[in-house]
Amino acid sequence: MAIERLSGAKLDEVLAGLPGWSLREDGLAITRELKFADFNEAFGFMTRVAIQADKVDHHPEWFNVYNRVVITLTTHDADGLSQRDVDLASFIDGLAPAT
Repeated sequence: MAIERLSGAKLDEVLAGLPGWSLREDGLAITRELKFADFNEAFGFMTRVAIQADKVDHHPEWFNVYNRVVITLTTHDADGLSQRDVDLASFIDGLAPAT
Protein backbone atom coordinates (compact mmCIF):
# COMPACT_ATOMS: atom_id res chain seq x y z
CA MET A 1 0.00 0.00 0.00
CA ALA A 2 1.41 3.37 -1.04
CA ILE A 3 1.86 6.10 1.53
CA GLU A 4 0.02 9.27 0.53
CA ARG A 5 2.01 12.49 0.36
CA LEU A 6 0.38 15.53 1.97
CA SER A 7 0.04 18.61 -0.21
CA GLY A 8 -2.08 21.69 -0.85
CA ALA A 9 -4.82 22.58 1.62
CA LYS A 10 -4.27 19.38 3.64
CA LEU A 11 -0.61 20.27 4.15
CA ASP A 12 -1.55 23.82 5.18
CA GLU A 13 -4.08 22.43 7.67
CA VAL A 14 -1.52 20.03 9.13
CA LEU A 15 1.12 22.74 9.54
CA ALA A 16 -1.38 25.02 11.29
CA GLY A 17 -1.85 22.26 13.86
CA LEU A 18 1.87 21.85 14.51
CA PRO A 19 3.11 25.07 16.09
CA GLY A 20 6.86 25.08 16.53
CA TRP A 21 7.42 23.04 13.38
CA SER A 22 8.66 24.69 10.19
CA LEU A 23 8.28 23.51 6.63
CA ARG A 24 11.71 22.90 5.16
CA GLU A 25 12.61 25.16 2.23
CA ASP A 26 12.03 22.38 -0.32
CA GLY A 27 8.58 21.65 1.15
CA LEU A 28 9.36 17.97 1.68
CA ALA A 29 9.97 17.90 5.43
CA ILE A 30 9.19 19.61 8.71
CA THR A 31 11.79 20.61 11.28
CA ARG A 32 11.84 21.65 14.90
CA GLU A 33 14.61 22.66 17.29
CA LEU A 34 14.23 21.90 20.99
CA LYS A 35 16.36 22.99 23.94
CA PHE A 36 16.56 21.14 27.22
CA ALA A 37 18.08 21.84 30.63
CA ASP A 38 21.09 19.64 29.93
CA PHE A 39 22.39 16.67 27.94
CA ASN A 40 20.72 14.11 30.19
CA GLU A 41 17.28 15.63 29.61
CA ALA A 42 17.89 15.88 25.84
CA PHE A 43 19.08 12.29 25.64
CA GLY A 44 16.14 11.04 27.70
CA PHE A 45 13.78 12.81 25.31
CA MET A 46 15.53 11.26 22.31
CA THR A 47 15.26 7.82 23.90
CA ARG A 48 11.49 8.17 24.40
CA VAL A 49 11.08 9.35 20.80
CA ALA A 50 13.28 6.50 19.53
CA ILE A 51 11.15 3.89 21.29
CA GLN A 52 7.96 5.31 19.75
CA ALA A 53 9.59 5.70 16.33
CA ASP A 54 10.63 2.06 16.38
CA LYS A 55 7.11 0.96 17.37
CA VAL A 56 5.57 2.80 14.42
CA ASP A 57 8.48 2.06 12.06
CA HIS A 58 8.97 5.74 11.24
CA HIS A 59 12.30 7.23 12.25
CA PRO A 60 13.33 10.87 12.53
CA GLU A 61 16.44 12.47 11.18
CA TRP A 62 17.99 14.32 14.08
CA PHE A 63 21.02 16.10 15.41
CA ASN A 64 22.02 16.51 19.04
CA VAL A 65 24.64 18.70 20.70
CA TYR A 66 24.55 18.89 24.48
CA ASN A 67 21.07 20.29 25.34
CA ARG A 68 19.85 20.95 21.79
CA VAL A 69 17.99 18.53 19.52
CA VAL A 70 17.09 19.37 15.92
CA ILE A 71 14.51 17.04 14.36
CA THR A 72 13.56 16.61 10.71
CA LEU A 73 10.57 14.50 9.71
CA THR A 74 9.85 13.34 6.18
CA THR A 75 8.52 10.15 4.61
CA HIS A 76 10.98 8.84 2.06
CA ASP A 77 8.42 6.35 0.69
CA ALA A 78 6.09 9.29 -0.09
CA ASP A 79 8.83 11.64 -1.33
CA GLY A 80 7.62 14.24 1.17
CA LEU A 81 5.37 14.65 4.17
CA SER A 82 2.78 12.08 5.15
CA GLN A 83 0.41 11.42 8.01
CA ARG A 84 3.20 9.38 9.59
CA ASP A 85 5.21 12.60 10.04
CA VAL A 86 2.21 14.39 11.52
CA ASP A 87 1.62 11.58 14.00
CA LEU A 88 5.26 11.46 15.10
CA ALA A 89 5.44 15.27 15.34
CA SER A 90 2.37 15.23 17.58
CA PHE A 91 3.95 12.57 19.78
CA ILE A 92 7.15 14.65 19.97
CA ASP A 93 5.13 17.75 20.87
CA GLY A 94 3.67 15.85 23.80
CA LEU A 95 7.18 15.25 25.16
CA ALA A 96 8.71 18.60 24.27
CA PRO A 97 9.67 21.02 27.02
CA ALA A 98 7.45 24.05 27.46
CA THR A 99 8.82 27.07 25.67
